[in-house]
Amino acid sequence: MDILTINHLGKSFYLHQAGLEIKSCQNINLTLKKGEFIGIVGLSGAGKSTILKCINRSYLPKQGDIIYDSERLGLINLATASEREILYLRRYEIGYVSQFLNIMPRTTAKEHVMNALMDMGVVMENAETEAKEMLAYFRLPEDLWDIYPATFSGGERLRLNLAHALVKKPRLLMLDEPTASLDNNTKILVRDMLKNLKDRHTSMIGIFHDIEFMEGVCDRVFNILEGVFVS
Repeated sequence: MDILTINHLGKSFYLHQAGLEIKSCQNINLTLKKGEFIGIVGLSGAGKSTILKCINRSYLPKQGDIIYDSERLGLINLATASEREILYLRRYEIGYVSQFLNIMPRTTAKEHVMNALMDMGVVMENAETEAKEMLAYFRLPEDLWDIYPATFSGGERLRLNLAHALVKKPRLLMLDEPTASLDNNTKILVRDMLKNLKDRHTSMIGIFHDIEFMEGVCDRVFNILEGVFVS
């Protein structure tokens, strides 16, 4: 059964001062089955991240449909869904792992992961226990848990991003370069966690530069060039 169907997705950006339209992705068609992992590869600037951000509705698509089979809301077009519906889905069903850390001011690493669970209604005590387990899993040093992440290295921030997204065990997970800035040992931890999520039928779309990491993880791989899927 399909959890996500993308039909003729397109996204452009406008440089108003120059009067230019830059096409980021065009005529993207994709079907993701429940429990499937699809990988997208391509050069920097090819449009990979744009696809994920349109699904997450960080970007508003210019054209096309993104049909998601929500556990609570049923079939819903993410391209036209209301802001309230999108916020609900991000909180309970859809996870997004970015290369960049986006965190509320004066929030420690542990609180950041706890907040993801408490937003879902998990009580503080249980949220703290699960947050500690996830931070420990990704080998974020314990002496960093109660520190503001502004001082973290790139690899530490990415591990925190992974902990924040994966602690919720989302039905649909998007990964934007989830192994960037990570050492090989931590990459293995990420791969094992993704395989575990697949076993739990989490559906995933990830973009990677590290092709070797994808072997044995992704069920299908799409190559994108200048905003278009190519064979």
